[in-house]
Amino acid sequence: MPSLESWIRHGEELRRPLIANAKLGKSEKVVIVGGGLSGLCCAYRIAQKRPDISVVIHERSNRLGGVINTWQEGEWICDLAVNATRPHPAFWRLIKDIGLSEKFSPSRPQAKSRWVLLDGKPHKLSWRTLFKIGPLKLRKAIKNSRAGGRTVGQVIPHKPIADALCLGIVNDTSDNVDADFLLPSLTRFGDNPPIKRAKLTKLIADSYPLFTPKRGSIASIDGGMQSLVDALVTALSSLENVEMRLEQEAQSAQAVAQEYDIAVESVIWAAPGVQENFTESSLSIFAIGYREEQVANVKVGYGTLIPDSQLPISGILHESDLHHSQRCPEGHRLFRLMVPHNRWDKDEQKVIQCAEKLLARDPVLFVKIGERKIPSYSPGYMTSLNQLDKDCSFAGWSISGVSITHVVDEAERFAELF
Repeated sequence: MPSLESWIRHGEELRRPLIANAKLGKSEKVVIVGGGLSGLCCAYRIAQKRPDISVVIHERSNRLGGVINTWQEGEWICDLAVNATRPHPAFWRLIKDIGLSEKFSPSRPQAKSRWVLLDGKPHKLSWRTLFKIGPLKLRKAIKNSRAGGRTVGQVIPHKPIADALCLGIVNDTSDNVDADFLLPSLTRFGDNPPIKRAKLTKLIADSYPLFTPKRGSIASIDGGMQSLVDALVTALSSLENVEMRLEQEAQSAQAVAQEYDIAVESVIWAAPGVQENFTESSLSIFAIGYREEQVANVKVGYGTLIPDSQLPISGILHESDLHHSQRCPEGHRLFRLMVPHNRWDKDEQKVIQCAEKLLARDPVLFVKIGERKIPSYSPGYMTSLNQLDKDCSFAGWSISGVSITHVVDEAERFAELF
């Protein structure tokens, strides 16, 4: 059972399993397959703690950072994937350790509101949402979910709201998503803390090394999340025991181990595709910008989730509302559009037509800025991780957590094994 100190350090992330080979911590050389955020963080934390260990990042593409990428065109700046982080001490520790403290700020307080488009009208998510779901129905569903293996739709008995939650995180509908994966605190998956939640929350709050985040707030980095990748790469480059190798294929952990003449238990697989039935969904990301007067009727906020599958857009994020740092030219507002491929026929005109109905006509900027692939987490997924072959260790988005706080905290947990 994890100690109280571990719960203070890692919080609810301890509910997620750490898929680590028991012999990993005895390695003299570690090879990390995948140079995305997870691989970079694992390399940094292990190499920082153990300068006597050789750490190699083995990356398939010609760049580091994985899905973390920031698009920029003049004064317009937009993240393609994660654009901010929810409160977690591990992320604050990372920011401090790699020298980004002065570029890291809380989100603008006026941008807290979130909406779900229900029957064509925006519903503001708040405590009142409980009454739309039904408090008694929700309580019963949550209680039943603790048997394990439930879908998010079974835990949140209001399909449009449940779908919106899932679409905003894993690009899938609630009937297809494992509740233990997305809502482990709610379903009580994994271990429980040794003290009451309120007391633990207070102890965790006291452990933040920079500023203590306010309840419900998030935080972001000037210049977008690419700044995080760049700072990590700089920090890793300064460590003599780290080697970063790009454009390197990896067929399997066993093949990588043979290539580097190490035991397979010294490999950390931080790339997608380790499960036998691994599947992904795809979506495109568009940036759309307006002059402020054009969208004066659009309330300042975090964004709107759209569960209506008849519309190509599943979410509108208010990029320029959210961040303290400048994300668009003065006198303008920038929005990010999420367009799942299973709701869209690749006709960009349909995306802009939908955006104009939901926001305003005649945008001054409309551009597709990238595509993303997101792993699928079907019902029972978290339980199935217990059957995963642990010849090597596994980390990253496609294993046991899709959030940025998860992969950053997971890296610390791996480093603790050494």
